[in-house]
Amino acid sequence: MSFFRRSETKVDDDARTGRLLDGLETAYAIRTGDPCGDADLTTFEEVVLEGAVPLPGDIYPPAGHTYPMKG
Repeated sequence: MSFFRRSETKVDDDARTGRLLDGLETAYAIRTGDPCGDADLTTFEEVVLEGAVPLPGDIYPPAGHTYPMKG
């Protein structure tokens, strides 16, 4: 039944990205003892940050794709 499924919106995606970045900041703060420190990011933290924050000019979702289905 398709009426139970709906695509997420930009608002949904932005909220999820915000939660992801909040979690990344918390994990960094726990690991380093300082949420604004100058310690290097781990490889995992770099990947999360790269995936969560688009580069200027990048279009999301990319052409031919849509936001994920909610469910």
